[in-house]
Amino acid sequence: MVRKESRQEIRVKKHKRLRNRFSGTAERPRLAVFRSNNHMYAQIIDDTVGNTLVSASTLEKAVKSELEKTNNVDAAAYLGTVIAKRAIEKGIKTVVFDRGGYIYQGKIAALAEAAREAGLEF
Repeated sequence: MVRKESRQEIRVKKHKRLRNRFSGTAERPRLAVFRSNNHMYAQIIDDTVGNTLVSASTLEKAVKSELEKTNNVDAAAYLGTVIAKRAIEKGIKTVVFDRGGYIYQGKIAALAEAAREAGLEF
């Protein structure tokens, strides 16, 4: 019997392949994105020491209060601006974008475009 891989397993494999190509450094940290069914999460990570420098998610009260829903394109765009503002406050201008194995479309693209418009370079 042929067993079809789940979408989650495929996404994790893609993410591992992507992570082989790049990692975050102190000069250029990694902007990692994760989506669950209900929320979105974004972190800026320095992989050389394994520290999360900046994080934002739709679970936070400040972010959640501004949103009607927490897992749509509008929420992703707002999360992108929030993470970019927090990064710029910490002095981070350029990052490497880690889409987490998700295709660059919809929510992931909206988050990336909003982060670029807010001042992050990648």
